[in-house]
Amino acid sequence: MLHKILCVGVMVVLSAALHPVLAQTASEDTVLQAREALRKKDRNMLAAARLAVNSAQHPLAQWVEYWELNNRLAEAQQSELDNFYARWPGSYVEDRMRNDWLLELGRRRDWTNLRTEFPRFRMNDDREVTCYALLAQHLQGSDVRGAARTAWLAQREPEDGCMLLARMLTDARVFKDEDAWAALRQAVEHNRPRAAKAAAALLSPASVQAFNEVFDNPQRWLQRRPHGAGPRASELELLALMRMAAVDPDYVAGLLENTWADRLPQPMAATAWAHTAKQAALKQLPQAADYARHAWRLWQGNSQPPWSEDLLAWHVRAALRQPASDARRWPLMQRAIEAMPAAAPGEPRDAAWAYWQARALQAQAKPGVEGQAARGTAQLALESIASPITFYGQLATEDLGRQVLLPTPPLPLSGAEREAPRALPGLQRALLLVSAGLRNEGVREWNFTLRGMDDRQLLAAAQWACEREVWDRCINTSDRTKVEIDIVQRYPLPWRGQLQAAARNSGLDPAVLFGLIRQESRFIADARSHVGASGLMQLMPATAHWTAKKIGLEFRPDMVNDRDVNLQLGAAYLKRVLDDFGGSLAMAAAAYNAGPGRPRRWREGGATIEAAAWAESIPFNETRDYVKKVLSNSVTYATLLGAQAPTLKARLGAPVGPRQAGVDAPDRELP
Repeated sequence: MLHKILCVGVMVVLSAALHPVLAQTASEDTVLQAREALRKKDRNMLAAARLAVNSAQHPLAQWVEYWELNNRLAEAQQSELDNFYARWPGSYVEDRMRNDWLLELGRRRDWTNLRTEFPRFRMNDDREVTCYALLAQHLQGSDVRGAARTAWLAQREPEDGCMLLARMLTDARVFKDEDAWAALRQAVEHNRPRAAKAAAALLSPASVQAFNEVFDNPQRWLQRRPHGAGPRASELELLALMRMAAVDPDYVAGLLENTWADRLPQPMAATAWAHTAKQAALKQLPQAADYARHAWRLWQGNSQPPWSEDLLAWHVRAALRQPASDARRWPLMQRAIEAMPAAAPGEPRDAAWAYWQARALQAQAKPGVEGQAARGTAQLALESIASPITFYGQLATEDLGRQVLLPTPPLPLSGAEREAPRALPGLQRALLLVSAGLRNEGVREWNFTLRGMDDRQLLAAAQWACEREVWDRCINTSDRTKVEIDIVQRYPLPWRGQLQAAARNSGLDPAVLFGLIRQESRFIADARSHVGASGLMQLMPATAHWTAKKIGLEFRPDMVNDRDVNLQLGAAYLKRVLDDFGGSLAMAAAAYNAGPGRPRRWREGGATIEAAAWAESIPFNETRDYVKKVLSNSVTYATLLGAQAPTLKARLGAPVGPRQAGVDAPDRELP
């Protein structure tokens, strides 16, 4: 141990000699160099940077210390961590370092120190750490089955902590074979091959071999496998059908109709149909609703089926894509929503499903007095989600016959309230990190410091971010308030003149442009996505180049980062997309997010349906959420801009369906 400490000390001295400038002065550049040294795992540079920032008492010294210790965490001892915690108590880096150290303790199987550390972990937001902690409790004799099963099933990819927990609980017979099969079904449903094979490894060797054959070639396995042979044959048959349905749901529907629905136990046959319906709905096949009805007919008894909420949601979306004249869509929708897991006590049901359940109740209510109770229940559901600032909240408000009005502004912040957040070191550091270009670190520091704040404190913190023009923290912080809603913070209007000019020059509604930018970049002018989209309007290089050519702008690639050029090109491109989709804002927003080819496909092959139902049935989670938020944002911004605000339903526009004959062909050049 003494030898290790001496080595570290010598390394720091040598590092200072190697980097004399860093040893004498510390600046923003020093912090940035330290962050780059972490990426390169450069121990000498990190040690020198640590010495420099501490000598200069730099306000971000704790971050450099965090990076330096994190870089050699695999060799660290508990005493070093205790010293780090003591130097930076209550800070974000203290808790994040504890998170990293808990993972390291789990990898070391150091359950003694892990049990001591875990109760001090304030964020407690790392599932793998939770799995290690549950295992440590199990080894002391605690009953952790329920929490352990929940944590294990929640992992998307196999993690050492959760898989070790599952293996040890399986060996101890706390987890049963049924748990492994449940994990297998879940992994296959969500196409997570590594998680599926990790779950299969908990079964018998024979089951593992059979599952690998099913997973690799389900069709061949079904053709060769004699019915009823071997343990858990029906489980394997169901998994094979699920795997095949992800590729060709119609083919699997044929297999079920001709053979497998009769061979499988009825609950499994129902489950096979349910998954086939989900996959058909994801592919937006019109027969998806019929497949879902097959599943529900086979499910018997009063108990709800053990199907995932995601699967049930796709049954609802399959119903939404049915023609308005098909009355069978409403009972299917209602049954799927009723089967969804209940919300936690005190938590409202997801607004989407509350809205569509209300619509289903209204559509099925009998005329007159007989249907009064159903209509009353529907009205209560709409009342529960009515809101001026969310997609379904606005729809519910309009369905109740009310105008969408902005919330009453909160009382102005007092001087003391405004000053309070500015004295918080965590928020100060966050803004320093953002200004230094370390936005990711700044966001984490900022969010950690917001924990436990009430509405007034959040409004004050948001106001400081607004004044500093850190618009994403301004918006996201204000979005956290529960009762006191400052709509000007949540929906700011930076560069109002420039945005309105860009909208006017392109023939766009400025509210739409503001609404889209709020969703795209949160008004971060230098935002850059992981796929290379840039600026306020998150333009891809090819899109920027194409649009510049169309509007006659001489263009260089670096110009996409210029705020005004970015606005000019983004607005021009959005207008072309909007025109290509006949003025449908829902389809245009989907095209802006996912490319124009996808919404062209999503409008074909089915019935003409109301635009809200079309938006909800978009098969990409990100795009579905994006479209709804751009639309609801535009309603709010129209009011803030003093325009005669059309309703959300007016913005949704006409029903969406296949492109009509005689309408101009789509612009295939649109990138």
